[in-house]
Amino acid sequence: MAREFSTVGVVGLGTMGAGIVEVFARNGIDVVAVEIAESALERGRATLKGSTDRAVAKGKLAEADRDALHERVHFAVGLDALHSVDLVIEAVPEHLDLKQRIFAELDRVCKPETILATNTSSLSVTEISVATSRPNQVIGIHFFNPAPVMKLVEVVRTVVTAPEVVADVEALCARLGKVDVTINDRAGFIANALLFGYLNHAVAMVESHYATREDIDAAMKLGCGLPMGPLALMDLIGLDTAYEILDTMYRRGGRDRRHAPVPLLKQMVTAGLLGRKSGRGFYTYERPGSPRVVPDATTPPATDAALADGARAITKVGIVGSGTMATGIIEVFAKAGYEVVSVTRGAEKSASVCEAVKTSLNKGVVRGKLAEADRDAALGRITWSATLDHLADVDLVVEAVVEELSVKKALFASLDEICKPGVVLATTTSSLPVIDVAMATQRPADVVGLHFFNPAPVMPLIEVVQTIRTSPETTATARAVCAALGKTGVVCGDRSGFIVNALLFPYLNDAVRMLEASYSTADDIDHAMKLGCGYPMGPFELLDVVGLDVALAIQRELYLELREPGFAPAPLLEHLVTAGYLGRKTRRGFRDHSHR
Repeated sequence: MAREFSTVGVVGLGTMGAGIVEVFARNGIDVVAVEIAESALERGRATLKGSTDRAVAKGKLAEADRDALHERVHFAVGLDALHSVDLVIEAVPEHLDLKQRIFAELDRVCKPETILATNTSSLSVTEISVATSRPNQVIGIHFFNPAPVMKLVEVVRTVVTAPEVVADVEALCARLGKVDVTINDRAGFIANALLFGYLNHAVAMVESHYATREDIDAAMKLGCGLPMGPLALMDLIGLDTAYEILDTMYRRGGRDRRHAPVPLLKQMVTAGLLGRKSGRGFYTYERPGSPRVVPDATTPPATDAALADGARAITKVGIVGSGTMATGIIEVFAKAGYEVVSVTRGAEKSASVCEAVKTSLNKGVVRGKLAEADRDAALGRITWSATLDHLADVDLVVEAVVEELSVKKALFASLDEICKPGVVLATTTSSLPVIDVAMATQRPADVVGLHFFNPAPVMPLIEVVQTIRTSPETTATARAVCAALGKTGVVCGDRSGFIVNALLFPYLNDAVRMLEASYSTADDIDHAMKLGCGYPMGPFELLDVVGLDVALAIQRELYLELREPGFAPAPLLEHLVTAGYLGRKTRRGFRDHSHR
């Protein structure tokens, strides 16, 4: 039987500590909440009151339950107040020497059988434990912010943590209504080890002026369904906290360069730009602590003014290709009121594309998302063709053929001869260099990447990829087209993976490495990212949907271009692809889908 914890202590009443106090008190456990000074204690009390009052206002907590919750919390200054608790959880700033001093003092104050836990998100639990005479009773209990809301708890055992201590803490997590994943003491644990490499990479994109903060954040929210963009998330976490976590992971985790904090991050921390808590970080906020973003010097101008600047008029659009992407793009343009010329290789392909577009539009009508008259009007705007010559009078061509450079280059050379001057030529490539395609023409200034996401009629994002030869007018035209389609266009440079794939796939690759090292299971890693970071899918769920072969091809491209050792594809990913385990499409990937 797991032991019953009747009283717990919480040391440190910042946002995290106050949240942990609330979690315990909500679940009927008496809490001794401790700070070093009366002023800090009052701030902690105010944080707890604010959180519970908001829960009452939202109808998520009854007033009587809130009052009972507060009755269970005893506030005190100094660690001596913890002499009779059954478990203590420490939630002070991420400094090893500070935590070690606190644990040495707790070891002296607390009963011999009391479990001592740290909420550290990046420091070594083992190094904290050796400050006590009871390292076998020291464990990591890593809550996620905001603790009352987030379901995940990482339970971190050291090599000497007693098995019964682990079992007791796991039972406690279940009592608190949390999902726990139990792991060994390693830099970053699961969630931070996967999250912060991605966040650091996003900061590097800003530092190099590869894309704007707004476009990077929009790309990850709209392209991956994430609850927040990486830079807004950095502001929420606190840039100083992010710096400490990255620096610790870099030093403790094998000195992977991708965890070395980007220089811009250190500069911002030194300048006091810490994110929401200081009122300025990557964004500017109404006041310190406010979540409301206000315009600043780098906020882009209102959309309409920006789009009108130099954009060419587009009324007729040619779309080349017969696959899923081409079909979806034809539907998107036709529904938005453009005249569309669909060009495929042969009448048979044209007929099948036509049928696919009709089927998709009919589904829209059945679901009540499209009026019959609008469906008929959209179909009436499409001309079906099997010859490129029919593109002689279009204003924009969107190429969506196979991802082979030789095929695309040959096509663009033909378009160069057929199309009138001033036509924007766009490629939907997701992995090839756009400049290689552009240089197959005599008009590279008119060539741009328009990377739609699958399924094109549903996904709201388009990456507008400008090469070093793309003219400002071409980029402006592409952005105006995105807006006319009702999509969000994000502008970036012509680099492997653009924004979304360059940030997404190294994170997926890191997850595979973590599994490969037997650090955790696919299920626990998926739980950690969904419940701890709010991701719509865990990395292994997503890899099985995307296709392991697709993921491997993208990761290889990124590695070839950036030559960063941390981007080398995980051997396990290569082995699964070699074995033909490609995910859902072959009914076997990281999981067996044959019975689903």
